[in-house]
Amino acid sequence: MAKAQVARKVVAKAKDKWKAKQWYSIQSPRMFNAVPVAETLADDPDHLVGRVAEATMQDLTGDISKMHIKCYFKVTGVTGTSCQTRFVGHELTNDYIRRLTRRKHSKIDGVYDVVTKDGFTVRVKPMAVTEKRAQSQQESKIRHVSQEVVTKAGQQMTMAEFVRDVINGELSQAIYKACKPIYPLKRVEMRKSEVLAVPQGDVEELLMFNQPKEAPAEVPVEEAVAGEPAAEGAPAEGEAPAEATPELAEEERLDTAGSDGAAKSEEEQL
Repeated sequence: MAKAQVARKVVAKAKDKWKAKQWYSIQSPRMFNAVPVAETLADDPDHLVGRVAEATMQDLTGDISKMHIKCYFKVTGVTGTSCQTRFVGHELTNDYIRRLTRRKHSKIDGVYDVVTKDGFTVRVKPMAVTEKRAQSQQESKIRHVSQEVVTKAGQQMTMAEFVRDVINGELSQAIYKACKPIYPLKRVEMRKSEVLAVPQGDVEELLMFNQPKEAPAEVPVEEAVAGEPAAEGAPAEGEAPAEATPELAEEERLDTAGSDGAAKSEEEQL
């Protein structure tokens, strides 16, 4: 009997952990427009620090042509119910990579560590696809030139500028132009990137991407009709119709004279 009472007391003291949790919104960094990318549950805000959220570039910028690019953001702090994050890397979807690779073509991968101008260490993994199968010596030259282009670009740019060029394809285009004389290339893509080290102190994040595309607001029919400009030559409301120009008046007189002459000739014939 005593054991049953103790068991009931233990059950009564147990709390529902889900009721103690709260929803938090994870936002992208300022350079990605600070848009919400995910929501998560936690009973303590400190437990959110270190979590990683995933979002596509289509979700961040509204550009459907970049739906194959996935970006990763790591939570660094919590304010209220909003979580601040920083960019930790990106990668292309597997189905997009499979569409680029074909038989009788060479896929040349590279792994390069770059230190940006503001002290970030980023590991970049570009991928080049050739028009036909290339030789091993040509592949080595393409890797060497790709490393030079990526390293030089990282040393001259800040972290925000470097990430912008990596995701927008400008760095891929630079590699394509530099390596094309070695062997004809079909496509160059930045397959993956990872942020390995972050400098100490506050880092300025610039707004490097366009705002998400929004649907145009619907205009009421009455306002649209009232706001239409008047047609050319049409009299405004409350004004008398404009007089005919001299050129038009002269054409009308010629037409009238011609019709009168035709009528007289018909009477003479009769």
